[in-house]
Amino acid sequence: MSETNNVNNFVAKIVEEDLASGKIDKVITRFPPEPNGYLHVGHAKSICLNFGLAEKFNGECNLRFDDTNPEKESQEYIDAIKEDVTWLGFKWAGDIRFSSDYFDTLYEYAIALIKSGNAYVCSLKPEESEEYKGDFNRPGKNSPYRDRSVEENLDLFARMKAGEFKDGEHALRAKIDMASGNMNLRDPIMYRIRHVEHHQTGNKWCIYPIYDFTHGQSDALEGITHSVCTLEFEDHRPLYDWYINNLPVPAKPQQYEFGRLSLNYTVTSKRKLKQLVDEDVVSGWDDPRMPTISGMRRRGFTPASIRNFCEMIGVSRSDGVVDIAMLEHALRSDLNSNAPRAMAVINPLKVVITNMADDHYEDITVESLPDSLIEETGASLLRTVPFTKEIFIDQEDFKEEYSKKFKKKFCPGKRIRLRHGYVIEATDFIKNDAGEIVQVNATQVTTVLGEDPADDVKPKGVVHWVSASHGVEAELRVYGRLLNHESPDRGGEDFMTHINPDSLSVSTAIVEPSLAQAAPETVFQFEREGYYVADRCDHTADKPVFNLTIGLREDKSLSQ
Repeated sequence: MSETNNVNNFVAKIVEEDLASGKIDKVITRFPPEPNGYLHVGHAKSICLNFGLAEKFNGECNLRFDDTNPEKESQEYIDAIKEDVTWLGFKWAGDIRFSSDYFDTLYEYAIALIKSGNAYVCSLKPEESEEYKGDFNRPGKNSPYRDRSVEENLDLFARMKAGEFKDGEHALRAKIDMASGNMNLRDPIMYRIRHVEHHQTGNKWCIYPIYDFTHGQSDALEGITHSVCTLEFEDHRPLYDWYINNLPVPAKPQQYEFGRLSLNYTVTSKRKLKQLVDEDVVSGWDDPRMPTISGMRRRGFTPASIRNFCEMIGVSRSDGVVDIAMLEHALRSDLNSNAPRAMAVINPLKVVITNMADDHYEDITVESLPDSLIEETGASLLRTVPFTKEIFIDQEDFKEEYSKKFKKKFCPGKRIRLRHGYVIEATDFIKNDAGEIVQVNATQVTTVLGEDPADDVKPKGVVHWVSASHGVEAELRVYGRLLNHESPDRGGEDFMTHINPDSLSVSTAIVEPSLAQAAPETVFQFEREGYYVADRCDHTADKPVFNLTIGLREDKSLSQ
């Protein structure tokens, strides 16, 4: 797997300079997801950045859940996020952390701000609070409760914690500047009342801190040296620093913002992804059409392909849309070098080798690994493929009449080489009542594997095949783009209007018998067909299920 480099990663350059200057002794980063949904490809970039920095500079990266909004959070999401990070190949430092671990300390910090005159309990109704806040063209105005005494604020805040008030009846706000041009500094809310059980703390709390108040102090408590987040938090940095500078925190981390990852033909908003799940557009968060890490994993993406993709696109200070072809290129490159090969016939046509004994059976031993991997590592992965008198080839590999445009040139009187097998020559064919070719009769020309015909009349092509009597039926799921518009959620349009109704098709293929025993999540190159993965959830020996991961070449990409 690739490491984070400094060439196209400005954060890595900053870390390197900070270490060289002695500003820090050890880099400590964190990945702080909110457990309110599954992680998507955009989070993968953040994961690779934060954990990658720790790996490169021999530091540490914490996994900390920003669990300040229990109404939308669940243990399911926590478990899924832990699994995603682990699957990508990263290890967090120490135990998993939660923002809720610091609720007691954050409460004491809030009291400290009240005592210093920098926070107050506001009793404006939510709609009134919005009106008082103003907008980008109009400064806000002070709350009528802004000048409450320290004693009154402490009393009200304690009663908020004790559960005396209803949701929304009061809120604790920082006292900064209602006329600031930065909306985040207009007396932001620090605590709001929510009478809801928390997945980690139970019913201990009925007031919960806002993210902007939580994450900077959590960073400080953990000694984070580089607090890395996406650009939408750039305007929040002054508030981040204000809290750090006005509280007795043990460290003063610094926030850095980088451009978030956006892909064309894709939505990555958790809200929109949840809508796809809730409205049954997809089968779940791990549907192979989803840009979630779990969906990509089920699609057949490898950790290496995702990490290499994140390395390719780099880390910059500006947002941008990345062509999904780059992601597909990273995947195809990895699979081309590493995926074992196998044979599967998607549109079977029976071929009977008439000069072969009816009970002929032969195990042909073949290499499964690609040549490049064998040359690089010296590894070997042999398998046996049963060869019998009757086999299946793909319908596209036989034509009724000879044509110069037909590359394989397998038709009556012409020869073909079977992949890993013998040379055969077509003699005639049989049609059904509908006029469709249902059987090709052929003769075996060579009797030694890999040899050329004695008469020097060489075949014009090679075809894959499967034994008709030993091949196994397998379900193939072919996934295309879920969204058929390059920018499905821009310009104020409803992204749901761009759902591709033909994003999934299901068919049956005949595969080598060994593929039925394949471990789920194993990706194969079905020779001349594409890359397919044994479905993580549904693949069994009794009912093999393979998902199309990606085509062999860019012009066969599943995203087309």
